[in-house]
Amino acid sequence: MAFAATSTFPAASVVCCLINWAAQGHSTQQVNIIYKESMPPDILYHGTATRFLSSIREQGLTPQKRQHVHLSSDKETAFQVGLRYGKPAVLKIKAQNMYEQGFKFFQADNGVWLTDVVPYQFIQE
Repeated sequence: MAFAATSTFPAASVVCCLINWAAQGHSTQQVNIIYKESMPPDILYHGTATRFLSSIREQGLTPQKRQHVHLSSDKETAFQVGLRYGKPAVLKIKAQNMYEQGFKFFQADNGVWLTDVVPYQFIQE
């Protein structure tokens, strides 16, 4: 995604958009957000499409083109995320178990939970 300043879209707006986009965990070289590590709740959720489930079973959850895997604290948000990609599937993530085994979690300002990867052993369909 490219942002450029114009007379109707000033530079301050460009910076604001880049920061918001980066805060969502999208990769951008222009903004480097540093998150504070946080202890997650016992369970988090990940919304995806059913067409991705076989790959997730093989590889777990990976960031793909993002900097982190995105997780939600509630099923409804995860369901809505899954709808963006097709027929939705909501995965239950054993976040506390992951944390106890050394996986790091971060929470963005918008409440989205972030982690580097989620191995399949921590996923319940």
